[in-house]
Amino acid sequence: MASVTLYGSRFGYVEYGRGEPLMFVHGAVSDYRTWQFQQEEFAGRFRVIAYSRRYNWPNEQIPKETDYSMIKQVDDLQALIRLLGAAPAHLVGHSYGAFLCLLLAIREPHLVRTLTLAEPPVIPLFVSNKPGPLEILKLLVTRPRAAAAIITFGAKVLAPATQAFRDGDMEAGMHIFVDTVFGSGGYRALSEARKEQVRANLANLKAVLLGSSGFAPLNAGQVRSIRTPTLLVNGEHSIGLFHRLTDRLQELMPHAERVTIRGVSHMMQEENGPAFNGAVLSFLAKHNKAA
Repeated sequence: MASVTLYGSRFGYVEYGRGEPLMFVHGAVSDYRTWQFQQEEFAGRFRVIAYSRRYNWPNEQIPKETDYSMIKQVDDLQALIRLLGAAPAHLVGHSYGAFLCLLLAIREPHLVRTLTLAEPPVIPLFVSNKPGPLEILKLLVTRPRAAAAIITFGAKVLAPATQAFRDGDMEAGMHIFVDTVFGSGGYRALSEARKEQVRANLANLKAVLLGSSGFAPLNAGQVRSIRTPTLLVNGEHSIGLFHRLTDRLQELMPHAERVTIRGVSHMMQEENGPAFNGAVLSFLAKHNKAA
């Protein structure tokens, strides 16, 4: 593992292969190890870089009283691409990391060759970070399926997990989040190595949920402006929210391709690496100049 320093913070990363640069960007309760089933196969065709985002293992955990910022995470990704000479990069992002990739493509499109977005939580396309009753009512009228999915997620996951972390019950917060979002049996179904990865990054999840800034603003016009070749990826058994969010992205990005990885849920790159790899590599082959 190598490391670089950005804005006074250390970032661990691994790099394999040669060719056009490709960066993997992980989601919550994860780090660069979540891409272990992708690194070798993708390295046969690309210069692969998988890094651990700010505050994720093995980097410094978030200091107490520090507010978590999604925009700062985008700044990190932008700076890392430039520092490593990886522009323009193929970006493959999962969950929160996919949201970061989307935001970077809007901000600095010349840094991004292609986008692979695996279930980014683009909830701001429907509601604000703290929606009021009228906002929810309007969404129920205009987009009832999306509204139902967001309400269910908020009531069953975000609210109880946030309260558990606020009360200092890290174990309860972890189980509420992982058992719902990961799917496929939740925390108990994970390997011991994956459980360790969750726990190593749990303080980061707590900071995300308790932070004041929430998700970065995102609107339909910004998404429509994206001209970068894009692949949207869902897990067949992922919770309804992720399917509704990807539906909206597909509406706004009619040029984008979309694929569903069969038999898996949100952690698709780990649950079925070969299927995920095949789908993404097939997409990238159409946009790799070296192909």
